[in-house]
Amino acid sequence: MTTPEEAAAFGALPVGERAAGTSGALGTTERPAAGEEAPAVHGELPVVLSPDGSRGRHAGAPARHVEIVVHPDATAVADATAARLLVRLIDLQSVRSPLHVVVTGGSLGIATLRAVAASPVRDAVDWSGVHVWWGDERFVPADSPDRNERQAREALLDGLPIPAANVHAMPAEGAVPDEDAAAVAYAHELARFSPLDDDVDDASPSGGVAPRDEATGASPHGPSGTPAQARPAVPEFDVLLLGMGPDGHVASLFPGHATVHVEGRTVVGEHDSPKPPPRRVSLTYPAIRAAREVWLVVAGEEKADAVAKALSRAPVDQVPAAGAVGTERTLWLLDVAAARGIPA
Repeated sequence: MTTPEEAAAFGALPVGERAAGTSGALGTTERPAAGEEAPAVHGELPVVLSPDGSRGRHAGAPARHVEIVVHPDATAVADATAARLLVRLIDLQSVRSPLHVVVTGGSLGIATLRAVAASPVRDAVDWSGVHVWWGDERFVPADSPDRNERQAREALLDGLPIPAANVHAMPAEGAVPDEDAAAVAYAHELARFSPLDDDVDDASPSGGVAPRDEATGASPHGPSGTPAQARPAVPEFDVLLLGMGPDGHVASLFPGHATVHVEGRTVVGEHDSPKPPPRRVSLTYPAIRAAREVWLVVAGEEKADAVAKALSRAPVDQVPAAGAVGTERTLWLLDVAAARGIPA
């Protein structure tokens, strides 16, 4: 759970973590009693936290590990997300290495990367121990200004002392025949860094799913006693960043598209994106949901309806963002405008 000190550093203070009975920009708040949920509070400045039980890797349903933090505007969201990411990487490097981070494109995603680049704290990260991945990519030539990789390199990556081998870009148009081939290639790249690599059939058309454990009838990464499931062969993503469109799409998983139902692959090609360019490559839900932490970074009043629906657990076919959850933590980082539709 975010500490008061951390929250203050990010410009946000979660409900339930003010001193009981103190007043702030959002009014008086009180620490909830044991077993009670903290109330949602909205106002001009940060702050919503939905603490809902244990956040152990397999504790409870993934949808219950949800936290929401609201900031004044899009710039504050980008700056706070950058600060959180740097602190998280530094903390994690004290206990394990390498780390795997999935970045996102879009105006807010790239603004977040620029904020990371501008922060002096970035020098405290050992970038040689960080691997960078993408949640989706536009299937365009490598030098296209529409490409997420190019934008991320210009905003941050080209200025970091990060080994070239640690930057895992999705194949560009011209490097492979089409977006489906790009998806297969990226699935294999993910599998190379997966703990399940030895279980993955390299000849598999998906390249991204290992067999279930028939001896126990359960995935070794799932709770004891749960039904057997295919295991996604992806790195153990530490933080996976996602933006969200006004229609509720995340990565390149769009409402009403068949890709939101794909479970047997970790990466898919999207042939007809409603948002140009039409050809894309995207992680699927199995890959996204394998991340320890999923952070949804969203700003703008035009997204408020989709935010509210996602947090109300709308069907993923209607609001794909509803299906983006982490195994340990799902964090929504919003501005006031995007949070306006959340029920109090």
